[in-house]
This record gives sequence, structure tokens and C-alpha cells, in this order.
Amino acid sequence: VQLVESGGGLVQAGGSPRLSCTASGLDFSKYNMGWFRQAPGTGRLFVAAIRGSGGSTYYADSVKGRFTISRDNAQNTVFLQMNSVQFVETAVYYCAATLNRADYGGYYYRQEGYDYWGQGTLVTVSS
Repeated sequence: VQLVESGGGLVQAGGSPRLSCTASGLDFSKYNMGWFRQAPGTGRLFVAAIRGSGGSTYYADSVKGRFTISRDNAQNTVFLQMNSVQFVETAVYYCAATLNRADYGGYYYRQEGYDYWGQGTLVTVSS
């Protein structure tokens, strides 16, 4: 299994970067996908998640209303549209995958709930 993130880079505060994560080696539609981020000197935190069907999405309170997670199962890709990014959101953004389970709604925000991780893509927000 391989997850490859892209779309990171330098963006001005208030900008709208779009991250992508393309998966291979798994039956993509059967996997729930999450985005996490890790700022310098901090732990990895949950950002957003989406069920395999795309029917349910979940967000951290800090990004709700600004970020949108979506997926294209035909392309084995999950996206994170980020709007109005802030300086404090400078971080490495990781995508992660976990096989769909009925109780996913109870652990979507937990790192240990995911089986596969990408290498991350750095988003640097300039103030």
C-alpha cells in the first residue's frame, strides 16, 4: 500500500491550497481516509476524515467551515481543500487510510485507528 500526498508548498495567509493524496495497492472505496497535520515541535493532530463511500465527513473544530474533504474513488484520490489558511496552520499534512468499519464514527480522529500513512506534504503559510 502506498499513499502519496501532493499540493503542499508556500501559500500566503488567507490562501486556498488544495492537497491530494493518491492511494495504490488497496481497494480504495473500502477504505476510510483521514488527513492529519503536524506543526513544528508538536504532535500530529486530526484535521478531517471521510468514509469510503464519501457519504460521511468529519472535521476538527478548528477547520470546520473552512476545509473540505472529498474523494474520487475512480481516481483513488482524496482531497483536502483548505480555505482561509492561517499562519498557525503551517504543518506537514499527512493522509491516512483505514479499512471501513461500522464504528469508524467513534475513532476517526485517532491516529492509531489508521493502518497506512503517507510521507506527508509540507504546507507553509506566510503571514
